[in-house]
Amino acid sequence: MPDSESRRPRRPAMLDPVQAEELPGGLDPAVRSQVAHTTAAALVHHGRANEDPDVLARLIALVETEGLDVVAALWSDAPAATLPGALWRLYVLREWVRRDPGTVADRYRLGVGAAPVHEVVAGVADAPGPADVRAVADAVLSGVYTGDLDVALERAASFCRVLAAGAAFDADHLDTVDPGGAVRLTHGAASLVRTAEELEHAAALWRAGRLE
Repeated sequence: MPDSESRRPRRPAMLDPVQAEELPGGLDPAVRSQVAHTTAAALVHHGRANEDPDVLARLIALVETEGLDVVAALWSDAPAATLPGALWRLYVLREWVRRDPGTVADRYRLGVGAAPVHEVVAGVADAPGPADVRAVADAVLSGVYTGDLDVALERAASFCRVLAAGAAFDADHLDTVDPGGAVRLTHGAASLVRTAEELEHAAALWRAGRLE
């Protein structure tokens, strides 16, 4: 009979920091693109084929365990309409929520009434606090590995649109007292809308079997 050690699930292989650090400027763009697509596809396949909750937790916390620089080296240059590009946007969104949940919760409360999406789509409770927005960011990434990836992408897009509306309201409030801050927030809102559009397009590509 095998012992308990042999029955223990293997720790899933993650990203190799040494290899990732060698990517910037060191590889032909075509090779970098191939690496990005290969690692993204392998990660999604591994997560969707594995029901171990510990594996799911590690995949959601990829940036914390591997480092944002490592993940960026692999995926940040990938076009938005690709699997690595879509994953990069999801992980960056989660990292922002993780690092500044108070600001994200404030922006959500400001924007939810004006954004052209239903609140349930974004998946956040009424009057969310920092813990609520962290939970929805985790739930979105969980959906990549346990549910329909296109739904996860669309939920993230809806979340971005709500936050963009909140940032625009914030900019309006700052306009008279801090014009420079208002301009930065306006640019941030535009960036969030662009990210939402990119995620929605990626979701449509996934449904068509063309997100690679």
